Amino acid sequence: MAPIPGSGLAKGLAVTLRTMTKKTVTEQYPDAQPDLPPRTRGVIGLFEENCTVCMLCARECPDWCIYIDSHKETVPAAAPGGRERSRNVLDRFAIDFSLCMYCGICIEVCPFDALFWSPEFEYAETDIRDLTHERDKLREWMWTVPAPPALDPGAEEPKEIATARKTAEKLAAAQAEPAPSADPREEES
Repeated sequence: MAPIPGSGLAKGLAVTLRTMTKKTVTEQYPDAQPDLPPRTRGVIGLFEENCTVCMLCARECPDWCIYIDSHKETVPAAAPGGRERSRNVLDRFAIDFSLCMYCGICIEVCPFDALFWSPEFEYAETDIRDLTHERDKLREWMWTVPAPPALDPGAEEPKEIATARKTAEKLAAAQAEPAPSADPREEES
């Protein structure tokens, strides 16, 4: 059966008419802040205390937009007669958001949970050179990171916790059993 001539035009006009009669939902952005969904990817926040300057984030970044500078610092021995240790100290941590493509690889590869997504999105600048944000600005954004979602009550218990719980139960059971006596004559009577 051949389509009726003009039926496509009629369907298109019907959609247009329906859309014209609906109330518009325009948010006046600067005056009214938008309701962002949870876990929105805005900018990257830095939790400086967790950063060990391992450089994984900078090495894995496909855009090479993370700049890290550090120096080694000698830590005195913890115990007398022990040897001194050296550790990396963070001097500079900067992200160039004019290059960043917001892929989140840096956040995923960080083994020490030093990088997080922040929902902040108002960081526009008039000059592109000002989009390189240093660690103090990244630290400010860290405090806007939402708490992680609650664990699913029906989820399987993590293996690490299950193993630790079983070990603790075995130790508690071993301590609850009466200790065998050391004298064999007491067992005979």
